[in-house]
Amino acid sequence: MCMNFSEMIPFSPVYSAFRLRRPSKHHNVRVRPPNQQEESNNKRSKEKEMEIKNLKLYMENKSIIEENNELRRKALLLVQENQALLSQLQQKFSRPNSMHAGATMKHDNY
Repeated sequence: MCMNFSEMIPFSPVYSAFRLRRPSKHHNVRVRPPNQQEESNNKRSKEKEMEIKNLKLYMENKSIIEENNELRRKALLLVQENQALLSQLQQKFSRPNSMHAGATMKHDNY
């Protein structure tokens, strides 16, 4: 004896029992339509992709900064070495000029 809801007579015991078993319409459960669910999943997926890209860029940037600092240290050492060599060169060429000037004076006196 299987009856459809449409076959039931209102206010009959079968109708009332069936009606009482139906779930209430006042649940606090929110069900999103499939489009919004997919959009939400896509949004989370894109956010995750952006996080990964951001992390990769951060790591690459950090590596570049470390390499830049190392190059600065090397450049500073080269500048210091260059200054030392220039100083040695100036001292080397300043001595013979003073000796050469003195030798010319002696030669003129003869």
